[in-house]
Amino acid sequence: MDVGPLVVRSVVGGLFVGHGTQKLFGWFGGPGRAGTEAMMDALQMRPVKTQALVAGLGEAVGGALLAAGLATPLASSMITASMATAIRKVHLPNGPWVSNGGWEYNAVLIAAVLSVAETGPGALSLDRALGIERRGAGWALAAGAVGAGAAVLAMTLGARGEGAPAAQGGAAGGDDAAAGEAVEAAQGDTAGDPTTSGA
Repeated sequence: MDVGPLVVRSVVGGLFVGHGTQKLFGWFGGPGRAGTEAMMDALQMRPVKTQALVAGLGEAVGGALLAAGLATPLASSMITASMATAIRKVHLPNGPWVSNGGWEYNAVLIAAVLSVAETGPGALSLDRALGIERRGAGWALAAGAVGAGAAVLAMTLGARGEGAPAAQGGAAGGDDAAAGEAVEAAQGDTAGDPTTSGA
């Protein structure tokens, strides 16, 4: 019986469901849609309503799929996209260590979900039960590539999107200051928490 994959899927997937619902609904002490949209704007991820919705759904749905062991490579790519965005938009300047607000926690999560994509979700999964399991190095590489590509696309479109009226009315320096404040807030009490990434 494949207990190891089930444990990894349940823990990582379940936590991402929590992170996604924090963004979407404000559950578990999360910011909700309004707070997530404000952070997206400060981090220049626009249009903020779309980015916030996609981020929340990506984490919640990706986590649920991973936990269930359903469409595992897709789930892995969705979580990879969220964590790659978090690394680039928030944690990268701080170096690797989570104690300094760095990216190690995000990288560990990416490694975990891509490992599951390679080894497969295991016997206790919907993929196996339905006879649709896909696994192997090729699937893991594809999940990583799709996730990274989705992150790049979201950030590129976000930088080109229109900001909120308040942001548009300010000087560029004001936008930079707001982004800096959002990043600092994201790294404050929950430095390693991917939900504070603005992703």
